[in-house]
Amino acid sequence: MRSRLRSVLLVLAAVLSPTARAEVPMRGHGGPVRALAVTPDGSQALSGSFDASAILWSVEDGTALRILRFHDGAVNAVALLPDGGLLTGAEDGRVALWREGPEPERILTRHAGPVSGLAVAPDGASVASSSWDGTARITPLDGAPALVREGHRGPVNAVAFLPDGRLVTAGYDATVRIWPEAGSPLSVPLEAPVSAVAAAPDGEIAAAGADGALRLLRPDGTVRASLEIGPRPVVALALSPDGRRIATATVGGAVAIVDRAEARVRLTLVGPGLPVWSLAFRGSGELVTGGGDRLLRRWDLATGEPIGPLAMARPADALAAFAGDRGAEVFRACEACHTLTPDGGNRAGPTLHGVFGRRIATVPGYPYSPAFRQLDITWTADTIARLFEIGPARFTPGTKMPEQTISASEDRAALVRFLEKATR
Repeated sequence: MRSRLRSVLLVLAAVLSPTARAEVPMRGHGGPVRALAVTPDGSQALSGSFDASAILWSVEDGTALRILRFHDGAVNAVALLPDGGLLTGAEDGRVALWREGPEPERILTRHAGPVSGLAVAPDGASVASSSWDGTARITPLDGAPALVREGHRGPVNAVAFLPDGRLVTAGYDATVRIWPEAGSPLSVPLEAPVSAVAAAPDGEIAAAGADGALRLLRPDGTVRASLEIGPRPVVALALSPDGRRIATATVGGAVAIVDRAEARVRLTLVGPGLPVWSLAFRGSGELVTGGGDRLLRRWDLATGEPIGPLAMARPADALAAFAGDRGAEVFRACEACHTLTPDGGNRAGPTLHGVFGRRIATVPGYPYSPAFRQLDITWTADTIARLFEIGPARFTPGTKMPEQTISASEDRAALVRFLEKATR
């Protein structure tokens, strides 16, 4: 008996220990993980998500240290300052600087379109941001005016700093541009829209995008090497701390580790087949990835294996009890952002439990935008149907909800009937 009790205690200790918890993917976001950064010592990671939040994680034990909620839209970019400051850039065009406290210390800059990338200058004194408004900005942290870089034809998808402080931008117009301190940029035409860019310690530039190819550019813009990563677009790049390896991620879920000097794939990480939107090296031995399944995973680069289980157990299908219900099928498009039950909690959007008869913007703990809080709406069958008839942007100005309408009146009616049953 004593021996069996000791065995049980050992098992419990293993399950509850920080090391054991570290071998479970980090789960906490309510949407795809769009951006990642890891501290130089590897102890913490900052992630940004489609759910409009950023989370600061303890990587070793997989716990969330801080949840940052402020932006009105997906957090597409994150970065870390040398002094410990946190940076988030989002769909709402704002770049926020966080230190202590539940709110940003200040807004560094405001773009006229979604922020797509962030980079910190080598001296740590300024931050570059790229945006789908067609510009990049270099914003000094001392409060001086931002320097606006214009010239790309269409969205600017990514930014990076060269070791000498020059800015590199990558655009949907299939160019990489290298900007001097003053004057016109060097424009390097490539063969497809460029989604990601990174700069190595020796000044070489890695660029990749829609054609699934990784290109290595010398500091003068000439192409040193081109490497086919796969048939699917490359959406994220990361350089190892020593600059010797490049990690690439595709919308098909493939992650390739490339030897930069040899321009050759050395390792392929096989995931669950879902898009990988973000990645970051953790020292020289690990990679952290964020994907469409809302998880952060750690990978052992010596073996190519995930640290912990590759797949998490699937939660029970909340809609299984409503099989054959047309309204439940319509609601599946909403399921990623909203729960229906008392214990479901908030995701990217607030829980819908008890929604009928509830005044708008009153779910406890959900960070509604100020404009949304000013609306005078009570949720009823009529107001919910109207929301999907004309769309959230018109019915609830200031909403974080993605724009969507349900054109068929019978589908709107089915959705309302389903919600009346499922949210009681």
